[in-house]
Amino acid sequence: MTVGVALNAIDADNQVDATVRLAEEAAAAGLRSAWFGQTFGADSPQLAAIVGREVPALQVGTSAIPIFGRHPLVVSSQAQTAQAATHGRYHLGLALGTKLLTETGFGIPHERPIARLREFLVALRQLTETGTADFHGELLTATTPIPARVPGAGSRVPLLVAAMAPQALRASGELADGILPYLAGPRALAEHIVPAVTAAAETAGRPAPRIVAFVPAVVTDDVASVREKAAEQLAFYEQIPSYARVIELSGGKRAVDVAAIGDEETVAAEVRRYRDAGATEVVFTSTEIAGDADRLRTWALLGELAG
Repeated sequence: MTVGVALNAIDADNQVDATVRLAEEAAAAGLRSAWFGQTFGADSPQLAAIVGREVPALQVGTSAIPIFGRHPLVVSSQAQTAQAATHGRYHLGLALGTKLLTETGFGIPHERPIARLREFLVALRQLTETGTADFHGELLTATTPIPARVPGAGSRVPLLVAAMAPQALRASGELADGILPYLAGPRALAEHIVPAVTAAAETAGRPAPRIVAFVPAVVTDDVASVREKAAEQLAFYEQIPSYARVIELSGGKRAVDVAAIGDEETVAAEVRRYRDAGATEVVFTSTEIAGDADRLRTWALLGELAG
């Protein structure tokens, strides 16, 4: 199983410089991948391209770009550029986004997200694989009167979706290469998420999907303090219906209930539970809530598990 970490250096004086330094530390610890979120701040494909260029030992990925407020032509250009910069080590993650951020931030309605996701994936696949598109959907149009190919990007960019609900899982299984579930514990993965996306992929005649599970996790002796910080950091997700649902399916009441916080033995056991539930890759998040000592301790464990 591949293990990695989500890097977040938004409080640094220079986010790009700090992120590269963190990535170097992660690679030195033996981690295999680094992932970057997308909000209204740093452009995650650019950040991934820079880190992947500077730290060639790491696979890099975006988790994940909301499809509302974006267009497949623009996202394809970003993804292909990152893929060329990293010589094939970039992984593109897409997300449905949320009503709150879409309508408040962009001023556009967050309507028919599954239909938009399907059209986005079809058009994007054409663009990233061929550098051309002639797609005319109900919600999106993507055509290429001039080529949209980035030399050096190779023949494909892995397409993943932050999908956890039934319709999104069905679309992802049929049209994407895998999924990026977050705050979905082993029970939700094993009983709901993995079977649904796998069945959809099989029906569509596609390979078994990648299941890249994002897990809030910290190795620490100060469990109570770290858990309190994690609860505060993760509370935002509890107001989003898709996350609230998957937390409940995982057997939790709050987002922090699916976090893996404890000593090496405790956290390693949680990683094994994710593996047994069908995760093909595990990515740790929330390590920034701990001090440097706990962060490095967490990464050391991940390096051991990767080895």
